[in-house]
Amino acid sequence: MSDFTIDPDIHRARTLSSSFYTEGRYFELSKERIFSRTWQFAGRADEVENLKPVTLLPGFLDEPILLSKNDDGIRCMSNVCTHRGKILVDESCNANLIRCGYHGRRFDLNGKFLSMPEFADVENFPSEADNLKQIPIATRGGFVFASVDPIAPFADFVDDVATRFNDLEPSQLKLVSKRDYEVKAHWALYCENYLEGFHIPFVHHSLNEIVDYGSYSTETFRYSSLQTGLDAGGAVAGRYLFIFPNLMFNFYPWGISVNVVRPVTPSRSVVEFLTYVSDESKLGSGAGTDLDRVELEDEAVVESVQRGIRSRFYSHGRYSPTREQGTHHFHRLIAEFME
Repeated sequence: MSDFTIDPDIHRARTLSSSFYTEGRYFELSKERIFSRTWQFAGRADEVENLKPVTLLPGFLDEPILLSKNDDGIRCMSNVCTHRGKILVDESCNANLIRCGYHGRRFDLNGKFLSMPEFADVENFPSEADNLKQIPIATRGGFVFASVDPIAPFADFVDDVATRFNDLEPSQLKLVSKRDYEVKAHWALYCENYLEGFHIPFVHHSLNEIVDYGSYSTETFRYSSLQTGLDAGGAVAGRYLFIFPNLMFNFYPWGISVNVVRPVTPSRSVVEFLTYVSDESKLGSGAGTDLDRVELEDEAVVESVQRGIRSRFYSHGRYSPTREQGTHHFHRLIAEFME
């Protein structure tokens, strides 16, 4: 059986082989086969005044991109000079053109080559290759996403859950905190834990007092999934939107928590937490009341799994058909991309 064969029937399926998490070759292969072909979080549209440099997945993809805002909206392009490869823009700024600080090559705000000193006698110059490479970009609910080489449009990735973004009023969301958590575990193990509420009664005792475990539900779509937890009164305590392979949007009565899982090594990840509040009067309500505590509990259990999967006695597991639909769906997507 291949390391990347997941039976579509959850009642028969076995989980991914432990080799996916432990072998460095699969970690490196996932950069091109998974992460370069999917969409990554690039910030908020209202954070871009004119030019804003962004690195897609620092420490992993390490792809420098540049967000540019003009009357036509936001564009995304490579932030690397087409002459000798220098990074063009190091800090957010306002400018009417882009000028390389190395040899003076200039581009307009759409990335089109304008001029270059001392190149008068160069043949077949300039060409299309001298323009900055355009990067696919998408905006939804005020959030910006970019992809190096997307396998499908962003609309396909959010699929039927797109209304969660359409309901947002971007001007009402304010970033109130940003924090990185270092987790000593493979990136996929962290995502798997997020994708099921099965562990809530065993790991998150305080959260279990808020969320009605019996009503907890999971819906899966082409490249995403949505979990919904209700409180004892039947009101929505939290909705958890996962966009493959590593983006998490948590919708609470008070706003949104965005989590970006950044792979670092096969046994280490960084999870970026961004908290956006739309209604301060509702802080403390719903399932997002103590996110730091829940995060530390998740870290502890995921790091324990990281140690366990290295055992010579473990290779595969099975799925709960009623509680692990999201994890099964996630594994099938990994298998699809990695084959």
